[in-house]
Amino acid sequence: MKRDDRRRGAAGGLNHATNQTLYDLAIIGGGINGCGIARDAAGRGLSVLLVEQGDLASGTSSASTRLIHGGLRYLEHCAFRLVRESLVEREVLLRSAPHLIRPMRFVLPHHAELRPLWLIRLGLFLYDHLGGREILPGTRALDLRCDTAGAPLRSEFRRGFEYADCWTDDARLVVANARDAAARGADICPRTRCVRATHQDGAWRLTLSGDRTATARVLVNAGGPYVTRILAEIAGQRAYRRVRLVKGSHIVVPRLWEHERSYILQIADGRVCFAIPCEQDFTLIGTTDEDFLGDPATAACTAGEEAYLCDAVSRYLRMPVTPRDIIWRYAGVRPLLDDGASKAQEATRDYLLDFQQPALLSVFGGKITTYRRLAEAAMAKLAPLFTGMRGAWTSSASLPGGDFPFDGLDDLRAALAARFPFLAGRTCDRLVRAYGTLAGDLLGDARRPEDLGRSLCADLSEREVDWMVRHEWAQTPDDVLWRRSKLGLRAGETDVTAVDNYLSGTSSRQVAPAPHGSIRRCSDRWPEQAWP
Repeated sequence: MKRDDRRRGAAGGLNHATNQTLYDLAIIGGGINGCGIARDAAGRGLSVLLVEQGDLASGTSSASTRLIHGGLRYLEHCAFRLVRESLVEREVLLRSAPHLIRPMRFVLPHHAELRPLWLIRLGLFLYDHLGGREILPGTRALDLRCDTAGAPLRSEFRRGFEYADCWTDDARLVVANARDAAARGADICPRTRCVRATHQDGAWRLTLSGDRTATARVLVNAGGPYVTRILAEIAGQRAYRRVRLVKGSHIVVPRLWEHERSYILQIADGRVCFAIPCEQDFTLIGTTDEDFLGDPATAACTAGEEAYLCDAVSRYLRMPVTPRDIIWRYAGVRPLLDDGASKAQEATRDYLLDFQQPALLSVFGGKITTYRRLAEAAMAKLAPLFTGMRGAWTSSASLPGGDFPFDGLDDLRAALAARFPFLAGRTCDRLVRAYGTLAGDLLGDARRPEDLGRSLCADLSEREVDWMVRHEWAQTPDDVLWRRSKLGLRAGETDVTAVDNYLSGTSSRQVAPAPHGSIRRCSDRWPEQAWP
């Protein structure tokens, strides 16, 4: 990012003059879809306001399996269009954020009692060829008796396959989209609840928490699992589509093998379970699919789900995993488009954009892999309303910190280590993966560890926390330790307290969010009658 972009892209807030400002777009929801739409719209020249009742990515978008993938098992449900779109997006996103998204090889042991070998071969052949693969390598067969991928597995698993997908840091991907949107002029306002939205005199009037108001020509409902509730209770509109709330739970245990490959394991109930190297010293295992009723904010991984996931991987591994091994567990509620599937695991992962008059667009369904395409589709829906709007642009644009070649992470790491030789190797690696080319900006003029301030938790420095506050909207220990990083996996109670105490003192040290971009009026782009 350019110098001016960094200034304008820092965390901003809703100013007191908002009720005199007419935005083109007001977006409710600070998950991956809301932030993706905000970024796309701001880059087309529209004035954008995004409000989120909690922290960015504090819901479903930080509770994923952290995969950018086509969805191999979706082929069994003949979701060829969705799989193809997702496969194409893997490489688009890999190019745009090679620090946050990286290739990963997945090992699929053949379980003769579940899917036949010919079916797996056919599925992987389609997976290799549906998406016009250019960067990622193709599938290869494995002899697990002599390949290192077979070492952690039980001896009965002798054959397998290895294919490519991508891994991401889900919450940081959301923040990167929000940062880029803010750099392009959007007002990004986490911890701002939309209490009421009413349409009058050709615009949406938003009543926000803290006795603030805003006005926008178009309202975008990207509330994820709250999408129908926002329609009914906030916008006073009827929901013509339904979402199926499906809970997915995950567990994290100490690292189970030495190599860097992941496993996709078939389960007798027809599902698959992933086991993925995570944060250098851990293994992430997930996910479940259970229909969910109630408030998504209360979703939690149950003892039954823990046992299910432990049993799923233990059927394959030489050393079984038990609930006693679990270091962390989390659950998120996916707002899937209700297509009438009999089982939660069979519900579509596709998305639908529902436009209602007056000027209200609601997002139903979707998955993290297709968020950018979803944002493009949303802007295509709204294009007739903004005749002067610029065209699509995100397919070839880098996210903040991602302006380096997709295969250049090692070179970037080496350059950072040479510039800051006092950094430990693991710290250098973590900073590059989190911030990409912005890691050097974060470290600034530091010449020794003391220049970064105290270490608050593991290798988390005071300067890095200041960066998260100033540039990434962080306010609480959870923001810092679980969403802007996953250092909560290494944090004890005293570490959390240290981070909390430091955050409490940021205002006295004037570590305040930098100004947001200027607000632009776009009334000349609003035709009288142009509805998608």
